[in-house]
Amino acid sequence: MANKEILLVAEVVSNEKGISKDELFDAIEQALASATAKRYPHPVDIKVTIDKATGDYDTVRRWLVVDPDAVVESEENDNLVTSEDDDNQSETHAEYCPHTTLTLEAAQEQNQTIQIGEFIEEPVESVEFGRIAAQTAKQVIIQKVREAERLKIYEQYKDRVGELIVGVVKRTDRKGIYLDLGGNAEAFVPRSEMIPRESARMGDRLRGYLKAVRPETRGPQIFISRTAPELLIELFKLEVPEASEGVIEILGAARDPGVRAKLAVRSHDSRLDPVGACVGMRGSRVQAVSGELGGERVDIILWDETPAQYVINALSPAEIESIVVDEDAHSMDIAVGEDSLSIAIGRGGQNVRLAAQLTGWNLNVMDQAQATDKQQAEASQLMTVFMDKLDVDEDVASVLVAEGFTTVDEIAYVPMNELVQIEDFDQDTVEELRNRARDALLIDAITSEEKLEDAEPAQDLLELEGMQKDLAFRLAAAGIKTAEDLAECAIDDLAEIEALDKELAGQLIMKAREPWFAEQND
Repeated sequence: MANKEILLVAEVVSNEKGISKDELFDAIEQALASATAKRYPHPVDIKVTIDKATGDYDTVRRWLVVDPDAVVESEENDNLVTSEDDDNQSETHAEYCPHTTLTLEAAQEQNQTIQIGEFIEEPVESVEFGRIAAQTAKQVIIQKVREAERLKIYEQYKDRVGELIVGVVKRTDRKGIYLDLGGNAEAFVPRSEMIPRESARMGDRLRGYLKAVRPETRGPQIFISRTAPELLIELFKLEVPEASEGVIEILGAARDPGVRAKLAVRSHDSRLDPVGACVGMRGSRVQAVSGELGGERVDIILWDETPAQYVINALSPAEIESIVVDEDAHSMDIAVGEDSLSIAIGRGGQNVRLAAQLTGWNLNVMDQAQATDKQQAEASQLMTVFMDKLDVDEDVASVLVAEGFTTVDEIAYVPMNELVQIEDFDQDTVEELRNRARDALLIDAITSEEKLEDAEPAQDLLELEGMQKDLAFRLAAAGIKTAEDLAECAIDDLAEIEALDKELAGQLIMKAREPWFAEQND
Protein backbone atom coordinates (compact mmCIF):
# COMPACT_ATOMS: atom_id res chain seq x y z
CA MET A 1 0.00 0.00 0.00
CA ALA A 2 2.80 2.39 0.92
CA ASN A 3 4.41 1.86 -2.44
CA LYS A 4 1.21 2.73 -4.27
CA GLU A 5 0.82 5.70 -1.95
CA ILE A 6 4.15 7.10 -3.18
CA LEU A 7 3.00 6.85 -6.79
CA LEU A 8 -0.33 8.43 -5.87
CA VAL A 9 1.31 11.38 -4.10
CA ALA A 10 3.63 11.97 -7.05
CA GLU A 11 0.72 11.81 -9.50
CA VAL A 12 -1.58 14.14 -7.55
CA VAL A 13 1.03 16.78 -6.68
CA SER A 14 2.45 16.71 -10.20
CA ASN A 15 -0.97 17.39 -11.70
CA GLU A 16 -1.96 20.05 -9.17
CA LYS A 17 1.32 21.99 -9.16
CA GLY A 18 2.46 21.38 -12.73
CA ILE A 19 5.79 19.98 -11.52
CA SER A 20 7.56 17.06 -13.14
CA LYS A 21 7.33 13.67 -11.43
CA ASP A 22 11.13 13.35 -11.50
CA GLU A 23 11.45 16.38 -9.24
CA LEU A 24 8.82 15.00 -6.89
CA PHE A 25 10.47 11.58 -6.71
CA ASP A 26 13.77 13.34 -5.85
CA ALA A 27 11.98 15.18 -3.03
CA ILE A 28 10.45 11.99 -1.66
CA GLU A 29 13.82 10.20 -1.85
CA GLN A 30 15.43 13.00 0.16
CA ALA A 31 12.62 12.87 2.70
CA LEU A 32 12.98 9.11 3.15
CA ALA A 33 16.75 9.45 3.43
CA SER A 34 16.41 12.16 6.04
CA ALA A 35 13.99 10.07 8.09
CA THR A 36 16.30 7.04 7.90
CA ALA A 37 19.32 9.10 9.00
CA LYS A 38 17.47 10.17 12.14
CA ARG A 39 17.67 6.57 13.39
CA TYR A 40 21.41 6.95 13.95
CA PRO A 41 22.97 8.83 16.87
CA HIS A 42 25.68 10.26 14.61
CA PRO A 43 25.76 11.79 11.09
CA VAL A 44 25.44 9.21 8.31
CA ASP A 45 25.11 9.34 4.52
CA ILE A 46 21.85 7.71 3.41
CA LYS A 47 20.63 7.26 -0.17
CA VAL A 48 17.13 6.13 -1.19
CA THR A 49 16.24 5.02 -4.72
CA ILE A 50 12.58 4.72 -5.78
CA ASP A 51 11.42 2.51 -8.63
CA LYS A 52 9.19 4.96 -10.51
CA ALA A 53 7.18 2.15 -12.09
CA THR A 54 6.24 0.16 -8.97
CA GLY A 55 6.87 2.61 -6.11
CA ASP A 56 9.27 0.17 -4.41
CA TYR A 57 12.32 1.76 -2.87
CA ASP A 58 15.72 0.63 -1.59
CA THR A 59 17.81 2.30 1.11
CA VAL A 60 21.61 2.13 1.46
CA ARG A 61 24.13 3.68 3.78
CA ARG A 62 27.21 5.10 2.02
CA TRP A 63 30.84 5.83 2.87
CA LEU A 64 32.94 8.09 0.64
CA VAL A 65 36.33 6.63 -0.30
CA VAL A 66 39.11 9.18 0.37
CA ASP A 67 42.85 9.40 -0.17
CA PRO A 68 44.59 8.34 3.09
CA ASP A 69 47.39 10.88 2.49
CA ALA A 70 44.86 13.69 2.21
CA VAL A 71 42.83 12.73 5.27
CA VAL A 72 43.06 14.96 8.33
CA GLU A 73 41.71 13.75 11.64
CA SER A 74 39.01 16.11 12.88
CA GLU A 75 38.43 16.87 16.56
CA GLU A 76 34.73 16.17 16.19
CA ASN A 77 35.07 13.59 13.37
CA ASP A 78 31.85 14.67 11.68
CA ASN A 79 32.76 16.98 8.84
CA LEU A 80 33.86 16.38 5.26
CA VAL A 81 35.74 19.10 3.35
CA THR A 82 36.69 19.17 -0.33
CA SER A 83 38.90 21.65 -2.17
CA GLU A 84 40.51 22.16 -5.58
CA ASP A 85 44.21 22.38 -6.38
CA ASP A 86 45.95 24.87 -8.72
CA ASP A 87 45.32 22.72 -11.80
CA ASN A 88 41.58 22.89 -11.04
CA GLN A 89 41.58 19.10 -10.58
CA SER A 90 39.18 18.06 -7.85
CA GLU A 91 41.09 16.39 -5.04
CA THR A 92 39.33 15.05 -1.94
CA HIS A 93 40.64 16.38 1.36
CA ALA A 94 38.62 15.09 4.28
CA GLU A 95 38.32 15.72 7.98
CA TYR A 96 38.11 12.01 8.63
CA CYS A 97 34.72 10.85 9.90
CA PRO A 98 34.36 7.09 10.34
CA HIS A 99 30.58 7.35 9.92
CA THR A 100 30.67 8.83 6.41
CA THR A 101 34.18 8.18 4.99
CA LEU A 102 36.60 5.28 4.46
CA THR A 103 40.24 5.28 3.48
CA LEU A 104 41.09 3.60 0.20
CA GLU A 105 42.88 0.76 2.00
CA ALA A 106 39.86 -0.01 4.21
CA ALA A 107 37.45 0.23 1.27
CA GLN A 108 39.51 -2.18 -0.87
CA GLU A 109 39.08 -4.86 1.78
CA GLN A 110 35.44 -4.94 0.66
CA ASN A 111 35.88 -4.08 -3.03
CA GLN A 112 39.26 -4.47 -4.74
CA THR A 113 38.25 -2.26 -7.71
CA ILE A 114 36.96 0.70 -5.68
CA GLN A 115 38.54 4.09 -6.45
CA ILE A 116 38.96 7.34 -4.53
CA GLY A 117 35.80 9.45 -4.80
CA GLU A 118 33.49 6.43 -5.15
CA PHE A 119 31.18 5.06 -2.46
CA ILE A 120 30.98 1.87 -0.42
CA GLU A 121 27.28 1.05 0.01
CA GLU A 122 25.53 -1.16 2.55
CA PRO A 123 21.79 -1.98 2.39
CA VAL A 124 19.83 -0.90 5.47
CA GLU A 125 16.21 -1.26 6.51
CA SER A 126 13.94 1.25 4.79
CA VAL A 127 11.54 3.38 6.79
CA GLU A 128 7.85 3.17 5.99
CA PHE A 129 6.51 5.97 3.86
CA GLY A 130 3.49 6.47 6.10
CA ARG A 131 5.56 7.13 9.22
CA ILE A 132 7.19 10.23 7.79
CA ALA A 133 4.28 11.66 5.84
CA ALA A 134 3.34 14.06 8.63
CA GLN A 135 6.78 15.53 9.24
CA THR A 136 9.94 15.06 7.21
CA ALA A 137 8.44 14.09 3.88
CA LYS A 138 5.83 16.81 4.10
CA GLN A 139 8.41 19.54 4.77
CA VAL A 140 10.86 18.36 2.13
CA ILE A 141 8.20 17.85 -0.52
CA ILE A 142 6.63 21.25 0.19
CA GLN A 143 10.03 22.91 -0.03
CA LYS A 144 10.86 21.14 -3.29
CA VAL A 145 7.46 21.98 -4.70
CA ARG A 146 7.95 25.64 -3.82
CA GLU A 147 11.41 25.69 -5.34
CA ALA A 148 10.13 24.07 -8.52
CA GLU A 149 7.19 26.47 -8.70
CA ARG A 150 9.45 29.49 -8.24
CA LEU A 151 11.84 28.23 -10.90
CA LYS A 152 8.91 27.67 -13.24
CA ILE A 153 7.63 31.22 -12.64
CA TYR A 154 11.11 32.66 -13.16
CA GLU A 155 11.50 30.83 -16.47
CA GLN A 156 8.04 31.97 -17.52
CA TYR A 157 8.64 35.68 -16.84
CA LYS A 158 12.40 36.26 -17.21
CA ASP A 159 12.10 37.05 -20.93
CA ARG A 160 9.13 39.37 -20.43
CA VAL A 161 11.00 42.22 -18.72
CA GLY A 162 9.87 45.47 -20.30
CA GLU A 163 6.33 44.30 -20.94
CA LEU A 164 3.03 45.57 -19.58
CA ILE A 165 1.70 43.27 -16.86
CA VAL A 166 -1.87 43.06 -15.52
CA GLY A 167 -2.62 41.67 -12.08
CA VAL A 168 -5.28 41.59 -9.37
CA VAL A 169 -4.46 43.14 -6.00
CA LYS A 170 -3.96 40.24 -3.62
CA ARG A 171 -2.87 42.12 -0.51
CA THR A 172 -1.17 45.33 0.56
CA ASP A 173 1.16 46.22 3.40
CA ARG A 174 3.56 48.99 4.33
CA LYS A 175 6.15 47.60 1.91
CA GLY A 176 3.94 47.71 -1.18
CA ILE A 177 1.29 45.90 -3.21
CA TYR A 178 1.18 42.19 -4.10
CA LEU A 179 -0.50 41.29 -7.38
CA ASP A 180 -1.88 37.90 -8.39
CA LEU A 181 -0.85 37.25 -12.00
CA GLY A 182 -2.51 33.83 -12.19
CA GLY A 183 -0.84 30.45 -12.45
CA ASN A 184 0.58 30.75 -8.87
CA ALA A 185 2.63 33.78 -10.01
CA GLU A 186 2.76 36.76 -7.69
CA ALA A 187 4.22 40.20 -8.50
CA PHE A 188 5.33 42.89 -6.09
CA VAL A 189 5.03 46.66 -6.48
CA PRO A 190 7.44 48.24 -3.95
CA ARG A 191 6.28 51.37 -2.15
CA SER A 192 8.94 53.37 -4.03
CA GLU A 193 7.44 52.23 -7.36
CA MET A 194 3.84 53.12 -6.44
CA ILE A 195 2.11 56.29 -7.57
CA PRO A 196 2.00 58.67 -4.57
CA ARG A 197 -1.33 58.76 -2.74
CA GLU A 198 -2.63 55.91 -4.90
CA SER A 199 -5.03 53.61 -3.08
CA ALA A 200 -5.43 49.96 -4.05
CA ARG A 201 -8.02 47.60 -2.63
CA MET A 202 -8.15 43.83 -2.77
CA GLY A 203 -9.62 42.69 -6.06
CA ASP A 204 -8.61 45.81 -8.01
CA ARG A 205 -6.99 45.23 -11.40
CA LEU A 206 -3.69 47.08 -11.85
CA ARG A 207 -1.36 47.44 -14.79
CA GLY A 208 2.37 47.84 -14.29
CA TYR A 209 5.69 47.78 -16.07
CA LEU A 210 7.66 44.56 -15.54
CA LYS A 211 10.92 45.99 -14.27
CA ALA A 212 12.84 42.94 -13.07
CA VAL A 213 12.57 39.17 -12.53
CA ARG A 214 15.00 37.60 -10.11
CA PRO A 215 15.47 33.92 -9.11
CA GLU A 216 15.03 34.58 -5.38
CA THR A 217 14.74 31.58 -3.06
CA ARG A 218 12.16 33.38 -0.97
CA GLY A 219 10.18 36.61 -1.10
CA PRO A 220 9.00 38.28 -4.31
CA GLN A 221 10.52 37.38 -7.66
CA ILE A 222 8.61 39.60 -10.08
CA PHE A 223 8.99 43.35 -9.56
CA ILE A 224 6.49 45.77 -11.08
CA SER A 225 6.74 49.55 -11.40
CA ARG A 226 3.85 52.00 -11.57
CA THR A 227 6.14 55.04 -11.76
CA ALA A 228 8.50 54.10 -14.61
CA PRO A 229 8.30 56.32 -17.74
CA GLU A 230 8.23 53.10 -19.77
CA LEU A 231 4.80 52.33 -18.27
CA LEU A 232 3.42 55.49 -19.88
CA ILE A 233 4.88 54.47 -23.24
CA GLU A 234 3.43 50.95 -23.05
CA LEU A 235 -0.01 52.25 -22.06
CA PHE A 236 -0.11 54.54 -25.08
CA LYS A 237 0.92 51.65 -27.32
CA LEU A 238 -2.03 49.77 -25.88
CA GLU A 239 -4.49 52.62 -26.43
CA VAL A 240 -3.14 53.95 -29.77
CA PRO A 241 -3.14 51.30 -32.53
CA GLU A 242 -0.94 53.51 -34.73
CA ALA A 243 1.74 53.43 -32.01
CA SER A 244 1.63 49.66 -31.58
CA GLU A 245 1.86 49.24 -35.36
CA GLY A 246 4.88 51.56 -35.61
CA VAL A 247 3.20 54.28 -37.72
CA ILE A 248 3.58 56.61 -34.74
CA GLU A 249 6.86 56.35 -32.85
CA ILE A 250 7.11 57.21 -29.17
CA LEU A 251 10.61 58.58 -28.60
CA GLY A 252 10.60 59.26 -24.88
CA ALA A 253 8.64 60.00 -21.74
CA ALA A 254 9.15 61.88 -18.49
CA ARG A 255 6.91 61.61 -15.45
CA ASP A 256 6.09 63.21 -12.16
CA PRO A 257 4.05 60.12 -11.16
CA GLY A 258 0.39 60.79 -10.47
CA VAL A 259 0.67 64.50 -11.28
CA ARG A 260 2.05 65.28 -14.74
CA ALA A 261 3.92 63.66 -17.61
CA LYS A 262 5.28 64.48 -21.06
CA LEU A 263 5.40 62.12 -24.03
CA ALA A 264 7.39 62.80 -27.22
CA VAL A 265 5.98 61.39 -30.47
CA ARG A 266 6.51 61.61 -34.21
CA SER A 267 4.75 60.17 -37.24
CA HIS A 268 6.24 58.12 -40.05
CA ASP A 269 3.24 59.04 -42.19
CA SER A 270 3.09 62.72 -43.17
CA ARG A 271 -0.70 62.50 -43.48
CA LEU A 272 -1.09 61.50 -39.81
CA ASP A 273 -0.95 63.96 -36.91
CA PRO A 274 0.83 62.03 -34.11
CA VAL A 275 -0.31 64.39 -31.34
CA GLY A 276 -3.96 64.20 -32.39
CA ALA A 277 -3.80 60.43 -32.77
CA CYS A 278 -2.48 60.03 -29.21
CA VAL A 279 -5.04 62.44 -27.78
CA GLY A 280 -7.90 60.64 -29.51
CA MET A 281 -11.44 61.70 -30.28
CA ARG A 282 -12.45 64.21 -27.61
CA GLY A 283 -9.38 63.18 -25.64
CA SER A 284 -10.57 59.60 -25.17
CA ARG A 285 -7.18 57.94 -25.58
CA VAL A 286 -5.16 60.24 -23.37
CA GLN A 287 -7.95 60.19 -20.76
CA ALA A 288 -7.86 56.39 -20.68
CA VAL A 289 -4.13 56.46 -19.95
CA SER A 290 -4.55 59.24 -17.41
CA GLY A 291 -7.26 57.26 -15.61
CA GLU A 292 -4.97 54.23 -15.40
CA LEU A 293 -2.30 56.41 -13.74
CA GLY A 294 -4.42 58.01 -11.06
CA GLY A 295 -5.41 61.11 -13.01
CA GLU A 296 -1.88 61.94 -14.17
CA ARG A 297 -2.02 64.80 -16.69
CA VAL A 298 -0.17 63.91 -19.90
CA ASP A 299 1.22 66.46 -22.38
CA ILE A 300 1.79 65.05 -25.87
CA ILE A 301 4.89 66.67 -27.39
CA LEU A 302 5.85 66.70 -31.07
CA TRP A 303 9.43 65.44 -31.39
CA ASP A 304 11.80 67.45 -33.59
CA GLU A 305 15.27 66.59 -34.85
CA THR A 306 16.40 70.15 -34.08
CA PRO A 307 17.19 70.24 -30.35
CA ALA A 308 16.14 73.87 -29.88
CA GLN A 309 12.75 73.30 -31.52
CA TYR A 310 12.29 70.07 -29.53
CA VAL A 311 12.84 72.04 -26.32
CA ILE A 312 10.40 74.74 -27.45
CA ASN A 313 7.78 72.04 -28.03
CA ALA A 314 8.53 70.43 -24.66
CA LEU A 315 8.04 73.73 -22.79
CA SER A 316 4.70 74.39 -24.43
CA PRO A 317 2.46 76.31 -23.78
CA ALA A 318 5.10 78.83 -22.67
CA GLU A 319 6.05 81.41 -25.34
CA ILE A 320 9.82 81.25 -25.96
CA GLU A 321 11.52 84.48 -27.03
CA SER A 322 15.11 83.28 -27.50
CA ILE A 323 17.34 80.26 -26.97
CA VAL A 324 21.13 80.13 -26.59
CA VAL A 325 22.53 76.62 -27.10
CA ASP A 326 25.79 75.54 -25.43
CA GLU A 327 26.62 72.20 -27.03
CA ASP A 328 29.80 71.71 -24.97
CA ALA A 329 27.88 71.94 -21.70
CA HIS A 330 24.79 70.33 -23.30
CA SER A 331 22.64 73.13 -21.94
CA MET A 332 20.29 75.82 -23.20
CA ASP A 333 19.52 79.28 -21.84
CA ILE A 334 15.86 79.95 -22.58
CA ALA A 335 14.42 83.45 -22.43
CA VAL A 336 10.65 83.83 -22.07
CA GLY A 337 8.36 86.77 -21.61
CA GLU A 338 7.70 87.86 -18.04
CA ASP A 339 4.09 86.68 -18.27
CA SER A 340 5.24 83.23 -19.51
CA LEU A 341 7.98 82.66 -16.93
CA SER A 342 5.74 80.93 -14.36
CA ILE A 343 4.19 78.78 -17.12
CA ALA A 344 7.59 77.71 -18.48
CA ILE A 345 8.93 76.82 -15.04
CA GLY A 346 5.72 75.28 -13.71
CA ARG A 347 4.67 74.69 -10.14
CA GLY A 348 7.76 73.79 -8.14
CA GLY A 349 9.81 73.75 -11.36
CA GLN A 350 7.78 70.76 -12.62
CA ASN A 351 7.35 71.84 -16.26
CA VAL A 352 10.99 72.68 -16.93
CA ARG A 353 12.16 69.62 -14.99
CA LEU A 354 10.03 67.27 -17.09
CA ALA A 355 11.08 69.04 -20.30
CA ALA A 356 14.74 68.59 -19.32
CA GLN A 357 14.21 64.88 -18.59
CA LEU A 358 12.35 64.39 -21.87
CA THR A 359 14.85 66.21 -24.12
CA GLY A 360 18.05 65.28 -22.27
CA TRP A 361 19.25 68.90 -22.16
CA ASN A 362 20.01 71.06 -19.11
CA LEU A 363 17.51 73.91 -19.35
CA ASN A 364 17.98 77.31 -17.73
CA VAL A 365 14.73 79.27 -17.97
CA MET A 366 14.77 83.03 -17.32
CA ASP A 367 12.94 86.16 -18.32
CA GLN A 368 14.26 88.41 -21.08
CA ALA A 369 15.86 90.87 -18.66
CA GLN A 370 17.80 88.09 -16.89
CA ALA A 371 18.85 86.64 -20.26
CA THR A 372 20.11 90.05 -21.40
CA ASP A 373 22.08 90.56 -18.18
CA LYS A 374 23.64 87.09 -18.51
CA GLN A 375 24.56 87.62 -22.15
CA GLN A 376 26.14 90.99 -21.33
CA ALA A 377 28.13 89.46 -18.46
CA GLU A 378 29.38 86.60 -20.68
CA ALA A 379 30.20 89.06 -23.49
CA SER A 380 32.11 91.25 -21.07
CA GLN A 381 34.06 88.24 -19.80
CA LEU A 382 34.93 87.19 -23.37
CA MET A 383 36.00 90.72 -24.27
CA THR A 384 38.32 90.73 -21.27
CA VAL A 385 39.88 87.43 -22.41
CA PHE A 386 40.40 88.69 -25.96
CA MET A 387 41.83 92.01 -24.76
CA ASP A 388 44.24 90.19 -22.45
CA LYS A 389 45.30 87.33 -24.77
CA LEU A 390 45.37 89.25 -28.08
CA ASP A 391 46.41 92.66 -26.75
CA VAL A 392 43.58 94.43 -28.58
CA ASP A 393 41.35 97.35 -27.57
CA GLU A 394 37.74 97.14 -26.47
CA ASP A 395 36.35 97.93 -29.91
CA VAL A 396 38.13 95.01 -31.63
CA ALA A 397 37.20 92.64 -28.78
CA SER A 398 33.53 93.68 -29.00
CA VAL A 399 33.51 93.00 -32.76
CA LEU A 400 34.92 89.49 -32.18
CA VAL A 401 32.27 88.76 -29.55
CA ALA A 402 29.51 90.13 -31.75
CA GLU A 403 30.63 87.85 -34.59
CA GLY A 404 30.24 84.81 -32.32
CA PHE A 405 33.87 84.00 -31.42
CA THR A 406 34.15 82.43 -27.98
CA THR A 407 37.78 81.18 -27.79
CA VAL A 408 41.22 82.20 -28.92
CA ASP A 409 41.50 78.86 -30.75
CA GLU A 410 38.68 79.84 -33.09
CA ILE A 411 40.45 83.05 -34.06
CA ALA A 412 43.75 81.26 -34.62
CA TYR A 413 42.38 78.52 -36.87
CA VAL A 414 39.19 79.83 -38.46
CA PRO A 415 39.55 80.10 -42.28
CA MET A 416 40.99 83.43 -43.44
CA ASN A 417 38.04 84.22 -45.72
CA GLU A 418 35.60 84.13 -42.77
CA LEU A 419 37.57 86.73 -40.84
CA VAL A 420 38.08 88.93 -43.89
CA GLN A 421 34.33 89.07 -44.42
CA ILE A 422 33.92 90.92 -41.10
CA GLU A 423 33.04 94.49 -42.07
CA ASP A 424 35.41 96.25 -39.65
CA PHE A 425 38.46 94.06 -40.46
CA ASP A 426 40.82 94.25 -43.42
CA GLN A 427 43.29 91.57 -44.44
CA ASP A 428 46.20 93.07 -42.49
CA THR A 429 44.10 93.23 -39.31
CA VAL A 430 42.99 89.63 -39.79
CA GLU A 431 46.55 88.35 -40.25
CA GLU A 432 47.70 90.26 -37.18
CA LEU A 433 44.88 88.84 -35.09
CA ARG A 434 45.60 85.27 -36.25
CA ASN A 435 49.30 85.65 -35.44
CA ARG A 436 48.56 87.05 -31.97
CA ALA A 437 46.07 84.25 -31.31
CA ARG A 438 48.60 81.59 -32.27
CA ASP A 439 51.27 83.25 -30.11
CA ALA A 440 48.85 83.27 -27.16
CA LEU A 441 48.11 79.57 -27.64
CA LEU A 442 51.83 78.79 -27.82
CA ILE A 443 52.48 80.68 -24.59
CA ASP A 444 49.65 78.77 -22.87
CA ALA A 445 51.06 75.47 -24.12
CA ILE A 446 54.56 76.28 -22.88
CA THR A 447 53.16 77.34 -19.49
CA SER A 448 51.19 74.10 -19.25
CA GLU A 449 54.28 72.00 -20.06
CA GLU A 450 56.30 73.88 -17.45
CA LYS A 451 53.65 73.10 -14.86
CA LEU A 452 53.83 69.44 -15.82
CA GLU A 453 57.61 69.44 -15.54
CA ASP A 454 57.53 71.17 -12.16
CA ALA A 455 55.01 68.60 -10.86
CA GLU A 456 57.03 65.49 -10.09
CA PRO A 457 54.92 62.36 -9.37
CA ALA A 458 56.08 59.96 -6.68
CA GLN A 459 57.61 56.65 -7.70
CA ASP A 460 54.67 54.62 -6.38
CA LEU A 461 52.32 56.58 -8.65
CA LEU A 462 54.59 56.07 -11.67
CA GLU A 463 54.82 52.32 -10.97
CA LEU A 464 51.08 51.84 -10.37
CA GLU A 465 49.73 49.11 -12.65
CA GLY A 466 48.00 50.65 -15.67
CA MET A 467 49.59 54.08 -15.15
CA GLN A 468 51.23 55.92 -18.07
CA LYS A 469 54.09 58.35 -17.49
CA ASP A 470 52.48 61.38 -19.12
CA LEU A 471 49.25 60.70 -17.22
CA ALA A 472 51.16 60.49 -13.93
CA PHE A 473 52.66 63.93 -14.61
CA ARG A 474 49.23 65.36 -15.39
CA LEU A 475 47.89 63.95 -12.14
CA ALA A 476 50.84 65.42 -10.26
CA ALA A 477 50.15 68.81 -11.87
CA ALA A 478 46.63 68.56 -10.43
CA GLY A 479 48.05 67.89 -6.95
CA ILE A 480 47.76 64.10 -7.04
CA LYS A 481 51.39 63.10 -6.59
CA THR A 482 51.28 59.75 -4.79
CA ALA A 483 49.30 56.52 -5.05
CA GLU A 484 47.78 57.38 -1.67
CA ASP A 485 46.55 60.72 -3.07
CA LEU A 486 44.93 58.86 -5.97
CA ALA A 487 43.32 56.29 -3.65
CA GLU A 488 41.55 59.10 -1.78
CA CYS A 489 40.02 60.47 -4.99
CA ALA A 490 36.59 59.79 -6.46
CA ILE A 491 36.08 59.34 -10.19
CA ASP A 492 34.43 62.76 -10.45
CA ASP A 493 37.54 64.36 -8.89
CA LEU A 494 39.51 63.31 -11.98
CA ALA A 495 36.99 64.53 -14.56
CA GLU A 496 39.18 67.49 -15.56
CA ILE A 497 42.31 65.43 -16.18
CA GLU A 498 42.99 65.26 -19.91
CA ALA A 499 43.22 61.80 -21.53
CA LEU A 500 41.59 60.10 -18.51
CA ASP A 501 38.13 58.63 -19.05
CA LYS A 502 35.87 57.40 -16.26
CA GLU A 503 36.60 53.70 -16.83
CA LEU A 504 40.37 54.14 -16.62
CA ALA A 505 40.00 56.50 -13.67
CA GLY A 506 37.99 53.88 -11.78
CA GLN A 507 40.52 51.13 -12.53
CA LEU A 508 43.46 53.26 -11.36
CA ILE A 509 41.67 54.35 -8.18
CA MET A 510 40.83 50.74 -7.26
CA LYS A 511 44.40 49.68 -7.98
CA ALA A 512 45.67 52.47 -5.70
CA ARG A 513 43.28 51.30 -2.95
CA GLU A 514 44.48 47.69 -2.97
CA PRO A 515 46.84 48.27 0.01
CA TRP A 516 43.82 49.42 2.05
CA PHE A 517 41.99 46.13 1.44
CA ALA A 518 45.16 44.15 2.20
CA GLU A 519 45.45 45.88 5.59
CA GLN A 520 41.80 45.09 6.39
CA ASN A 521 42.30 41.41 5.56
CA ASP A 522 45.40 41.25 7.78
